[in-house]
Amino acid sequence: MSATDAAVGPLLEGTDAAAEKRWAALAEEDLDREIKAFRSGVVDLNAQLQGLGVAVSLDDREPDGEAASDLPGQEGVDYTLGSVDDLDPSEWQVPPHCIPIHANVTTYDWRPLIASTQFDVIMMDPPWQLATANPTRGVALGYSQLTDSDIVNLPVPQLQTDGFLFVWVINAKYKFTLDLFDRWGYTMADEIVWVKMTVNRRMAKSHGYYLQHAKEVCLVGKKGHDPPGMQRSVGSDVIYAERRGQSQKPEEIYQLIEELVPGGKYLEIFGRKNNLHNFWVTIGNEVTGMGLPVGDEAAVKDGLRIPGAVYGAGR
Repeated sequence: MSATDAAVGPLLEGTDAAAEKRWAALAEEDLDREIKAFRSGVVDLNAQLQGLGVAVSLDDREPDGEAASDLPGQEGVDYTLGSVDDLDPSEWQVPPHCIPIHANVTTYDWRPLIASTQFDVIMMDPPWQLATANPTRGVALGYSQLTDSDIVNLPVPQLQTDGFLFVWVINAKYKFTLDLFDRWGYTMADEIVWVKMTVNRRMAKSHGYYLQHAKEVCLVGKKGHDPPGMQRSVGSDVIYAERRGQSQKPEEIYQLIEELVPGGKYLEIFGRKNNLHNFWVTIGNEVTGMGLPVGDEAAVKDGLRIPGAVYGAGR
């Protein structure tokens, strides 16, 4: 048994009620000892995760529950503190009516999908190439970024005749995305702001280049006619929701889209396993949570490089 198992295991045994009852019976000194053991176990677990290439920050939080202000950071990277919730198996259960496509979007043959249907709503959270020579997000997670040209070359115009395009942006790519809307035949329709919250319902601030960031923005483009069944004036353009896993967007965005276009045809590009939803087609190289697509694995083995992936500055 590892030090982590020895320290953390006893605290996770049984139900919450049973645990609370056991802790209530402990003397204050014994409870302090268990808390210290738990913290030590979490640190040990964090070291193991980092050894596996998973980025988890365990820096101390401020008393109000916000992340410490001295966390290293850069624009476009969301540093998320570790949480027991992150280990909840229900986060990784595959919905029974989702359609995952495990593929590298730069090499995927989109033609059969284009021929089979047109989508009412497309959403994407591109792995923007960060303007730095030290791409923390990419190196720590093996999270392959794409150049602007790779994103421009996505066949979005062929996948949608009429409908909405939701694109999550970082500040550095705001103008690029507006230009992309023009290039693809969309007009700017709206903007959604996700205000990130801590478990204590305070703003979850992280670093930006000039100011600390506590929000993410999703630009909404509109093309052609209204999709069938579209509802007007639904939801809100501001989402207050807790920050979750790395790059994981709030569940409320899916609810909002499904209220806007009930019973529509939905596509998410660059989705990961935690993005899978019933009645959505989700394409990405991490939708299985069990490694890269076969073609990418072969490419890495032959040339030590994922097709289309880049790390560091440049276009």
